[in-house]
Amino acid sequence: MAEEQASGRQQTAKALLGLRDLVLTGRLSPGERLSEVALANRLEVSRTPLRAALQKLEQEGLLTPLAGGGYEVRRFSRQDAVDAIELRGIMEGTAARFAAERGVPPALLRKLGDIVEALDGVFASYPQSMDFEAYPQMNEAFHRLLAEASGSKLVMAEIERVTNLPFASPNAFVGTETDFPAFQSSLFVAQSQHKALLEAISRREGARAEAIAREHAGIARRNLDFVLEEQPDLKGKVLALALLENIR
Repeated sequence: MAEEQASGRQQTAKALLGLRDLVLTGRLSPGERLSEVALANRLEVSRTPLRAALQKLEQEGLLTPLAGGGYEVRRFSRQDAVDAIELRGIMEGTAARFAAERGVPPALLRKLGDIVEALDGVFASYPQSMDFEAYPQMNEAFHRLLAEASGSKLVMAEIERVTNLPFASPNAFVGTETDFPAFQSSLFVAQSQHKALLEAISRREGARAEAIAREHAGIARRNLDFVLEEQPDLKGKVLALALLENIR
């Protein structure tokens, strides 16, 4: 029984990772209706774990349920991407304000400080090199702890929901920095904001913490505009931009 359960979990994970990859890389097109049989064969999984994966991606906002049953890949406009980034800024700003005004447990505050210090190490050897492999994991951890620092399960859930849309994720544009100095510069700005945000929370400055967090999310908006307007050849490097329709 235990082996069967473990096998089932593995199949569900395989279906979820495989299906998410097909959607985010554009190999399943926006508006495309999904066939369970074809997908199960393509991913080499049974239909039970595939259905679980379909339901999960619906919850993440990547699939749309159809009235007659089944799913299609969700269509996103450029404005949808902008709105999602803006919403993340609002929710993370609220988390930062709650953290500052309500106070953060010392242990959690130390964890945030440790991550900010570790992130400094990413830039230690600049301009000769930067540790781009370490940055995404640390950055994700900082944002996850920021949500936790709010002390609000509701705020945490809403932040998780909006960041499930990959172009609204704090790491949405991480990975393009090695090619363009403009993106490298944005990481330096982001790190200075991490430090300022931690300082504002520590000093119990709610309004300042909220403003910094919202401005921090604005980096993603500027990077989105840069990719779509000035470097469209980078779209393939930014997760989920394949989901955007009518880009101009």
